[in-house]
Amino acid sequence: MPKDELPDLNGQLKFEDDKGAGRSKWLAALFAVVLVGWMGSGYIIPSQPVEEQPSDEPAARAVAVAVMTSVAQDIDLVLISEGQSIPDRATNIAAKVGGEVLSVSAGRGDLVATGQEIGRLDAATIEAQLVQAQTQLDQATSDLEKSTSLQKSGITTEDRVLQARAAKASAEAAVAAAQEQLENTVIRAPFAGRLNDMTLDEGEFVNSGDVVAEVLDNNPLSIVVQVPQQALSRLEKGQSAKVSFITGEVRNGTVAFIGANADSQTRTFRVEVTVDNPDSEMPAGLSARIAIPTGKARGHFISPAILSLGTDGELGIKTVTDGNIVEFAPVSIVRAQTDGIWVTGLPESADIITVGQGFVNAGDTVDPRPADAPAATEVAQ
Repeated sequence: MPKDELPDLNGQLKFEDDKGAGRSKWLAALFAVVLVGWMGSGYIIPSQPVEEQPSDEPAARAVAVAVMTSVAQDIDLVLISEGQSIPDRATNIAAKVGGEVLSVSAGRGDLVATGQEIGRLDAATIEAQLVQAQTQLDQATSDLEKSTSLQKSGITTEDRVLQARAAKASAEAAVAAAQEQLENTVIRAPFAGRLNDMTLDEGEFVNSGDVVAEVLDNNPLSIVVQVPQQALSRLEKGQSAKVSFITGEVRNGTVAFIGANADSQTRTFRVEVTVDNPDSEMPAGLSARIAIPTGKARGHFISPAILSLGTDGELGIKTVTDGNIVEFAPVSIVRAQTDGIWVTGLPESADIITVGQGFVNAGDTVDPRPADAPAATEVAQ
């Protein structure tokens, strides 16, 4: 080939003049249109719904549950509460005069009678004051007699008689005060009870107002409990009660006080039950449980394990109706025992679900079985 006819290798290749150059462009455009149409065919041409074929699998069977038939019984309603025993009366004994302790007549823990001497203070100074006051009274009495006699004779005036009469009254008051002080040198029990504390010792000096003893009156003994407000209407003064002390002692008591104002924090009411306690045998401060009969009711005895909660959080029991339909019945616990609880709110006779209640809801159809037969806890497929 001649040199002048060689192709230009430094330039760009050009295919415009090639007969097949435009064919590829048309093919690519056609392919793009077909692809877009196929992708959108789901929206342009809706698919026909697939008819559901009837299933040959059996429908789910009802849950098998254990059922117990319960019949209501008469029960005694008893309000049970725990509290603490307190003395009927308690007071501190203080010295009314000052002085040295001459003698001690009772010790801590002793039973004392009303007015019984428990100690005596030195009374020498007060006795001297009494003698002086008595002497002044004798003098004032003599002066009044003389003034009265002179008045009758017209020698003295009415003012003189009045002065003499006032002097005698003052002397009488001094004598009475000295006698009272002398009596106060003997320390006595204000009421019958037990000396819970005693600080008197012979030879020591006590001042007026010093507390020297504490006396408790434990007869009757009072047991204080806090009763919830919903149970207050079942109580009344004079009701009998059984009191069980932590020591094992059991005694009969009587409701003596029902509070009229609820505690601001617990919303409970103070109730006091008194128990006869001769010779203060039972000490104050013991823990105790009281049981107060408050009437009768019709209820069912069940295990607390079969209780359920309703959709609104209400406590209840699931039962089975005649059509094997589950029904939720709200109940109230009226009495609790160590082996079960008594509830009200159920009909006279009820078929109670005892096993499987956690797998069914109100309105479900179940397969009830006797409580002594095994109950399935899963739905059979």
